[in-house]
Amino acid sequence: MNSLVQRSPSSLGEFSSPEQIKVHKAHIQEYNAELIHRFQRGEPVAELIRARADFIDKLLIEAWRNLAGECAGALVAVGGYGRQELHLHSDIDILVLLQAPHPETDDDYAWELPFEQAISAFFHFLWNIGLKLGHSARTVDECVAAAREDQTVMTNLMEARLLVGSKALFDTLQIRIGPEHLWPSPQFFAAKMKEQKARYAKFHDTAYKLEPNIKEGPGGLRDIQIIGWIIKRHYHSQDLRRLIVHGWLTEAEYAKLMGAQEFLWRIRFALHALTGRCEDRLLFDHQRDLAYQFGYGEDDTNQAVEQFMQCYFRTVMELERLNEMVLQLFEEIVVHGEEEAIAIPVNADFQSVNNYIEARHAKVFQENPLALLEIFLLLQQNAGLLGIRASTIRLIRQHIYLIDEKFRHTPQACRLFMTILRQAGGITHQLRRMNRYGLLAAYLPDFGKVVGRMQYDLFHVYTVDEHTLFVVRNLRRFALDKYRLDHPHANEIFQLIEKPELLYIAGLMHDIAKGKGGDHSLEGENIARDFCSRHGLGHRETELVQWLVRQHLLMSMTAQRKDISDPEVIHEFATVVGDLNRLNHLYLLTIADIRATNPNLWNTWKEALLRELFCATRHAFRHGLEKPIDLDDRLLVAQRETRERLHHLGLTDEVIDRVWEMVADDYFIRFLPDEIAWHTVAIAACSPEQLPLVVLHPMGQRGSAEIFIHARNQDFIFAHSTAVLDQLGLTIFDAKIITTAHGYVLNSYHVLEQTGEPIKDHRRQIQICSRLRQCLLDPSEEPLRVQRLETRQIKHFAVPTQVFFHEDPQHRHTVLELIATDRPGLLSKVGQAFSRIGIRLYNARISTIGSRAEDIFHITDRNDQALADEGLKRQLKEALIELVGEN
Repeated sequence: MNSLVQRSPSSLGEFSSPEQIKVHKAHIQEYNAELIHRFQRGEPVAELIRARADFIDKLLIEAWRNLAGECAGALVAVGGYGRQELHLHSDIDILVLLQAPHPETDDDYAWELPFEQAISAFFHFLWNIGLKLGHSARTVDECVAAAREDQTVMTNLMEARLLVGSKALFDTLQIRIGPEHLWPSPQFFAAKMKEQKARYAKFHDTAYKLEPNIKEGPGGLRDIQIIGWIIKRHYHSQDLRRLIVHGWLTEAEYAKLMGAQEFLWRIRFALHALTGRCEDRLLFDHQRDLAYQFGYGEDDTNQAVEQFMQCYFRTVMELERLNEMVLQLFEEIVVHGEEEAIAIPVNADFQSVNNYIEARHAKVFQENPLALLEIFLLLQQNAGLLGIRASTIRLIRQHIYLIDEKFRHTPQACRLFMTILRQAGGITHQLRRMNRYGLLAAYLPDFGKVVGRMQYDLFHVYTVDEHTLFVVRNLRRFALDKYRLDHPHANEIFQLIEKPELLYIAGLMHDIAKGKGGDHSLEGENIARDFCSRHGLGHRETELVQWLVRQHLLMSMTAQRKDISDPEVIHEFATVVGDLNRLNHLYLLTIADIRATNPNLWNTWKEALLRELFCATRHAFRHGLEKPIDLDDRLLVAQRETRERLHHLGLTDEVIDRVWEMVADDYFIRFLPDEIAWHTVAIAACSPEQLPLVVLHPMGQRGSAEIFIHARNQDFIFAHSTAVLDQLGLTIFDAKIITTAHGYVLNSYHVLEQTGEPIKDHRRQIQICSRLRQCLLDPSEEPLRVQRLETRQIKHFAVPTQVFFHEDPQHRHTVLELIATDRPGLLSKVGQAFSRIGIRLYNARISTIGSRAEDIFHITDRNDQALADEGLKRQLKEALIELVGEN
């Protein structure tokens, strides 16, 4: 057992008494409040986090001396606390460094407590006064063994700072963990690079998410710490100014690094103060408060948040650049410094050094500004080049000012940029690199305005520039065989594109006018026209790019908000599109755009819907727009194809006709032959006594499960059904309501799991059908109340409820458009409003954009007529707002 000098039990008890714990708790709270007050007065945050570390030092030293006495060990601060960077609610990382046990035990003290009991009392006191600890107790040998196995332990110990106790023991540890004994600098560097790569992957290799982690995310505080750790391991110094001394950074770059750190520290300090906990995520819950606190305008909440977040995203982009450059310099000079550098000329301005391109002298860009674009083209054309040497990255950054208005209108520069877009490979990679180094923003000033720009909603999860580059990436993937299985149809259509660079330009331009005010599609069209003119594109090519930018939302809006089983909807869409070439381009751009907006937005339903619209429009072009498809012809084709399927399944014409006599002709227009076939089989096998019939087809042609209900007509059937489906955690995309002449209904719902996944589990399918059937067998007067909780983000993005009535071109129905917050039970409440006012639902198309529901309902009055009475419309609108809520 280790020997220690310990205070008497009475004095120990006095120090850790409830009264003393209460005093220390209050002292900590008072000091934190003082720090927050100093922060609000504008005191530099670096001084505040250092002051808090000093405060905790004194508290821990006092506790150690009172509870552990003169033990043969040491109390050591490690991690961020060891660096004396302690935010309001950061973990306090400490190591109790133990003396290795001696063979003989000295027992000189009559009131001695066992060492373990003393340390336990110490830790319990710290927990009781409210400190959040990260702690360990190890001997030097145990520390060395743990550090050898895990570089994160090594990293933590590198930050070690002696608080109190045996200096000799602490010095021994410092010697034993030195780079000459374990984790030499190159090995440590490789481990940290692997760690950073894994950390980036955890955040999908992007810092530009709308709720970023300011500590762990790419471009966050951890990127600065990585630089510090690597420099410390190599130079035995934590002082980042050594980056200047050893030529890793210029004074200007160092100033940017420190400025970025101060900015992120301020945000982190403010987050901790605002939330009262260790919160490192810039959640929507806090963005508005922080935007105001950091001095952004209060007139427009969205604008204030977007400006604040744009400042944040541009800061982390600069940090990513500096992190990349310093780490690459380290790899070139330290890791590979002793290797013979083989320089191979690439052209008059550049050479390849160990497979990285490098400017042949420091004045390359000054003498030939076009080389600022040419270097990215060379990277595309030389597959053996892995990247750009760090010194050349610095030269690029230092000479971006050369890309001025004259440069942008130089024909050679325009040709170079178009050549980059026309290469067979590397387009996305180089555009990303150009954006990271600030060159894309310099060459396309309008693009520069959307760099780091977020949109304060739940729909767009990336900044505009990041989303744009994801769109181009998706378009490129349609051309590559290795991604064929992801989008076989898009890959097939891409082969028909004569000039893919026009698609890439449309992708770059489609959102370039976001934030300018007005319609970004129309503003973007003007910017696209100027770009095409400057880059020498022909009239036809320019017209196509302009049209794509102007109409880039047309196909998704048509597919998701209109009934594409209606031939007139297809004819109207085809008329706007104009020809098959435009259709091919728009189809590919639409898929790329949706997939780049939100990873959770794309699903099999949208894929099937867009493909159905594409195929129907292509058929219309081949048939001829001047000869619209006759409804009677389409009806006969649908019935013939369905009858053939049913004959194959063994149904006789007599059975088929008996089922079909209950539905009107429009049923065969609104459903696909496969859907009609399985509906018919289900109805034929069900006697009236067995109603209601509820069956589920797991995956249909439309890329979703279809739930089919055949039942006697009754009030609230739509409200009941949608409430059950919502409560079961299903997302409804489409609803078709057929009321037969015999007082029955045929309701069809296309659904997916809320994750966007199909309903695969057989037990889940049975659960859905049985819950629905039970509800319809024993309906209450009021539909069940959906108990599913809404997401925490919804409260920040409440959408004012709006109700609009539109005329159906054929005057068969009234089209009701509802815009509202997408809360649990929304469709059920709409169904209740319909039942209350006596409205019949014919069709529903459900579309959710973040927190915003944009639903379309085709409705009639009790007599199956379009709503002509303005009073009836007013009653319906009032009922909807009452039940759904005003926002």
